[in-house]
Amino acid sequence: MAPLEDRQLIERCRSGDREAFDELVRRYEKQAYNLAYRLSGNYDDASDVVVEAFVRVFQGLHTFRGEANFGTWLHRVVVNTFLDMRKRSKGRQNVSLEEQLELDGDTLTRQIEDTSPGPEELVEKEEREEVLQRAIAQLPPERRILIVLYHFENLSYEEIAQMLNLPVGTVKSRLNRARLALREILQPSRELFGG
Repeated sequence: MAPLEDRQLIERCRSGDREAFDELVRRYEKQAYNLAYRLSGNYDDASDVVVEAFVRVFQGLHTFRGEANFGTWLHRVVVNTFLDMRKRSKGRQNVSLEEQLELDGDTLTRQIEDTSPGPEELVEKEEREEVLQRAIAQLPPERRILIVLYHFENLSYEEIAQMLNLPVGTVKSRLNRARLALREILQPSRELFGG
């Protein structure tokens, strides 16, 4: 049996079929979480954003007109949820206890030659990603959203313009300013990025 199209699932959801909504969640939860994490920079906050976003999607499914595909609409809901939650929590500083835990890894005997990056390369890559994530988190939310949607979610200018209700030219110029701001923040760490 072929998987149902998103539109079919949405129609079933509108007529009260909870299993159809569960299927939509399964299809898009990873994508939604990745976006939320890149915006928030925190596992717990990303989880909160995704849960709230799917609640909003469930409650607002009757308003979905289908002009954009469901994934694009969900991206917009996740972005708006992130912005709303950020406004509400302004001034409160939370640190996840789980992020402070260090886990011991299992050791395995290597049976074949390992061609994967060595420990130094992995540490450097991890450090680069950490520095980049912290730099992105320093951007104002409007700029952060553009960087994440374009560079991490690989959305086109047109898709971003549709999602944010902006002209394509505005998206391009704001994204350019966001890149310049990010470059300035990353300036002290330029040696990590080959600069």
